[in-house]
Amino acid sequence: MNENQIILIDKPAGISSFGVVAKVRAHLRDKFGHKVKVGHTGTLDPFATGLLILLSGQMTKKSGDFLKLDKTYDADLRLGYTSTTGDPEGELTLISEKIPDLAEIKTTLDSFLGSINQTPPRFSAIKINGTRAYKLARKGTDFEIPTRKVEIYSIDLLDYTYPTLSIRVHCSSGTYIRTLAEDIGKSLKTGAYLTSLRRLTIGNYDIKDAQALSHFSK
Repeated sequence: MNENQIILIDKPAGISSFGVVAKVRAHLRDKFGHKVKVGHTGTLDPFATGLLILLSGQMTKKSGDFLKLDKTYDADLRLGYTSTTGDPEGELTLISEKIPDLAEIKTTLDSFLGSINQTPPRFSAIKINGTRAYKLARKGTDFEIPTRKVEIYSIDLLDYTYPTLSIRVHCSSGTYIRTLAEDIGKSLKTGAYLTSLRRLTIGNYDIKDAQALSHFSK
């Protein structure tokens, strides 16, 4: 490995994307004997796993080339509840004990195909007047996040065993799967939140080519 690299990481759960960057930066500093610039090309939430693309050295100047790439995710949704953060880290609220049948699940998933309007979650890294939305949310600050158009190219039903709904989503950059899960829950009138999320691809980059983060802890 030289200093100027595209580094594919299989991010484990329980660490932020910034935490992954810090570990890789420390590893490269030890390897080369001096500080090496490292940055990511799009975050994953701490609870999420999967493909994270890091750039080091001179490659960091090309971060813009990666920001608009399509992505593919595997996601598990829990029906019946909502979460204040859209994921397992938030406070849960029981919405409904309704159990949708398979036909309703398939019809609902199909309704999200194509161009849709989406409002990113309040607990996200989007900047509002220069401040990350999640920081404002934690402080209880009142703020609005603009709605955006995103593209859902496909939603494949992987498994449905109530209350867990497992899907694979191929989507445009800027799509929030937490928000998609919440919107699916609203459409089903059951509520929903993500219990797991794994990113499989970013453009032509695939998780099968990624390295474990433990490789950079040695």
